[in-house]
Amino acid sequence: MDLIRLHIRGISYSQTQTSAYALILEEDFGKRKIPVIIGSFEAQSIALALEKDITPPRPITHDLFTTFAKSFHITVKAVFIYKLKDGVFYSNILFQNKDTDEEIEIDSRTSDAIALAVRFEAPVYATREIMEKAGIYMEMKEDELPNESIFERALDTIENQLNINDIEDSFSHLTDSEINDLISKALENEDYETAAKLRDELVKRK
Repeated sequence: MDLIRLHIRGISYSQTQTSAYALILEEDFGKRKIPVIIGSFEAQSIALALEKDITPPRPITHDLFTTFAKSFHITVKAVFIYKLKDGVFYSNILFQNKDTDEEIEIDSRTSDAIALAVRFEAPVYATREIMEKAGIYMEMKEDELPNESIFERALDTIENQLNINDIEDSFSHLTDSEINDLISKALENEDYETAAKLRDELVKRK
């Protein structure tokens, strides 16, 4: 299977779909990007895993599974996005038992697979066929996109929100103390995305 390694380029909120996000995956040695539509919980879970220094007050589902797997010496070796059908990406997770070296692939939603891959620092791959069908260039013709209605909605957010370093500075008027209070409240409400943005604002001030 001809595979292309991907990395997370950003997570952007969809203005047209309630509680929907576009997870942007980009090939390592190229400019093609894949927008994967995911739910708000999965988006927060991935964002939380990327922000290493934010710990939720209680473990969320992906953290619980990670702790369980590591307790039994099981690790995630890789994630493979192997099929695209009707705008939905299908993925497998490759698990390995470190004690026996036994490996097994298990079917998974792509959002869950990537949430675990980030926690295990495992690589994410897509087949070359998927990149050719769904990878987006700025110059790509519209009729080359599968399930155009889904990808158009994702693309609407990419230009303005793809670069996670360009997030609108909406906390600049707050004091450090006020931001710390908001971080605590966001963590209590399990709103990890907001907590990450608030933390980034504090980091910028140092």
